[in-house]
Amino acid sequence: MNAVTDREKEILDIIRKDPMISQKDIAEMLGITRSSVAVHIANLMKKGAVKGKGYVLDDESYVTVIGGCNMDISGSPYGKLSGRDSNPGSVTFSPGGVGRNIAENLARLGLPVKLISVVGDDESGRRLLEETRAAGVDVSHIRKITGESTGIYLSVLDEDKDMYIAVSSMEIYDKLDTSYLLDKMPILERSRVSVFDANLSYDVIETALGMAQKNMKYLDTVSITKALRIKDLIGRFDCIKPNRLEAEAISGISAEGHSGLLKNADHFHEIGVSKVFISLGPDGTFFSDGTDRGICRALKVDIRSATGAGDAFLAGAVYAETEGFDIRDAAIFGTGASLINLASSDTINKNTSVESINKIMEGNYEINRI
Repeated sequence: MNAVTDREKEILDIIRKDPMISQKDIAEMLGITRSSVAVHIANLMKKGAVKGKGYVLDDESYVTVIGGCNMDISGSPYGKLSGRDSNPGSVTFSPGGVGRNIAENLARLGLPVKLISVVGDDESGRRLLEETRAAGVDVSHIRKITGESTGIYLSVLDEDKDMYIAVSSMEIYDKLDTSYLLDKMPILERSRVSVFDANLSYDVIETALGMAQKNMKYLDTVSITKALRIKDLIGRFDCIKPNRLEAEAISGISAEGHSGLLKNADHFHEIGVSKVFISLGPDGTFFSDGTDRGICRALKVDIRSATGAGDAFLAGAVYAETEGFDIRDAAIFGTGASLINLASSDTINKNTSVESINKIMEGNYEINRI
């Protein structure tokens, strides 16, 4: 498809949200004439971005994310965190959820992305839908349920801005069941890449894997408990991103030292996973595709909040997949995405872009092949 202009991209974004919208309504939203909209749409049809009646879009390269969508509440002390005491500090509210965070990061990297999730019909749910839509994510496949509370993730950071403890209230995810997912089968089947987080039930993830069997499938394991819940499905993913403890829990093999990381990678490759990223915290990220293996580490890190950094990494790795990067370059790009996010007090850095990631990684990483 030929490159589209900024104005054409604005029109495509509007059409993605409402394929049956009139040219008159598009013109009013953008403050231009209806005839100008008609010209832009004609050009989009020539470029293959729009396929005609009903503005059917050329979405062959879109990414579908299926996972959590919740409100993040994060507290950070001004000084050293004191247990069992009231700590003066700051509290922030921001849209979160592993799946939602990945989807927003992907949208900010310029990829068409559809999010399948669930929220309550409450103020938090409405804010999540509004802000996620505004970031460029197609939220039309998110289920909204009356009488249910939107998921909440409450975290307390320590003096180093790293997560000290967290409480999650995610009962609403039980409402994203297989019957709802079956209605979304065409969306998953046509995705170029499908991204999962382990917040969802075993049955939902297993069903979705069957629908997305022809796609590249990426998994964020989220936590030890949630990773173990879907342990016997791990081999059906093309790429996984656990941290060191989650990898050990799934494989039953120590991930300490280079030898432990290699043994974990071998285990995952043997059961069917082609690409493995293991987060090592401040020590970087281990990567392996069975041939090229190593650790990518940033040399300079500005940390305002660690919340959402892992989600940003996986979004960077998915972007790398769509661009055909090898695993080493995917690790570098994912590391850059996480650095951009670490430098923001919000769950998602609004300045995330391909350009900002490339810039922050210039001379700011080392690769240790093992």
